[in-house]
Amino acid sequence: MLTQQQIQVDTRGRGTRELTSDVQSIVRQSGIKSGTCNVFIRHTSASLVICENADPAVLHDLETFMARLVPDGDPMFTHTAEGPDDMPAHVRSILTQSDLTMPVMDGRCALGTWQGIYLWEHRHRGHRRTVIITVSGE
Repeated sequence: MLTQQQIQVDTRGRGTRELTSDVQSIVRQSGIKSGTCNVFIRHTSASLVICENADPAVLHDLETFMARLVPDGDPMFTHTAEGPDDMPAHVRSILTQSDLTMPVMDGRCALGTWQGIYLWEHRHRGHRRTVIITVSGE
């Protein structure tokens, strides 16, 4: 059995938005008890990550790390069509992931106790992002 659903996620600019409950709800509605769940983002300047969901400082620290690793306005970047965060957003998305695949057990994604699914917006201004969730199994 296979089910697929697309959701729209409005971001408020650079930062994370937790999608765990949205994804778990779609898996539950699918009726699939055992299989896999794939989450895919259709953009090149935002990404998906599985990260700790208990302490918000973790997400803040990741953003701080990424800002140091891939700073906005770095003169080495020539692709600046949409501003100084344009190319850094693309690099950030390549360094993270555009899709996640998780096992489905007992009708839900088998995440660890402190794991959450996040959309990570890499642009400074908010965007409407499209995420496709595909659940397959039995």
